[in-house]
Amino acid sequence: MIIYGKQVCLHVLEHHSRSVKTVYIAKKGILPSGLYNAYKDKIKFLENKWAQSMSKGGNHQGLLVDVEDFRQSDIDSIKKGSFLVVLDGLTDVGNIGAIVRSSYALGADGIIAIGVNQLSFSGIARTSAGALFDMPFAIIPNGLDVLNKLKQSGFKLYGAAMEGEPIDKAEFASKKVLVVGSEGEGLSKRVLPKMDTLVSIPMKHDFDSLNVSVATAILLYRMSYEN
Repeated sequence: MIIYGKQVCLHVLEHHSRSVKTVYIAKKGILPSGLYNAYKDKIKFLENKWAQSMSKGGNHQGLLVDVEDFRQSDIDSIKKGSFLVVLDGLTDVGNIGAIVRSSYALGADGIIAIGVNQLSFSGIARTSAGALFDMPFAIIPNGLDVLNKLKQSGFKLYGAAMEGEPIDKAEFASKKVLVVGSEGEGLSKRVLPKMDTLVSIPMKHDFDSLNVSVATAILLYRMSYEN
């Protein structure tokens, strides 16, 4: 799996060395000397045109890394956590990556993507600034089955919806799941009835809604500091 961009590549080189197969450099001096020496046997230099080809025209910033394919976590291991995030039908790599980054920073224990069959893990790794490699993540298309298993394991499900209870008034169980819907549709009709509580973010001005990754970060922050 090829990842590219200075920030995500440096994160992987510094914290996930076992997954690194090859380091591709297209810009002189891009690697700190310590990392250069540590990976000198795995470094290959290449011209910018080849770097552009490998990154499919993306902004590689002169650094690409070939890493082992991302390994998804299984639902049983994710359920061992107490604060989970479920993505209902989200497909935008930028939004998912931002949610992974916020989830890791704010103490969520795992993420489950439902209602989708596959996602670009290389893209999510890039847009999460590498946080994906530190966050248990699984794709499970059958969302209702997942939600039922979580409820049976004692989790309370909190769905993000504009008609929900204001987040600053809500109380949260010790085992909790934040469920956020797709960028355009919100929570799906099949998932909505499974929620124990709907929560929302009060707006200061009359405006439709926030970007899903921004809204998720706000909700995560509030839920992470609720005992």
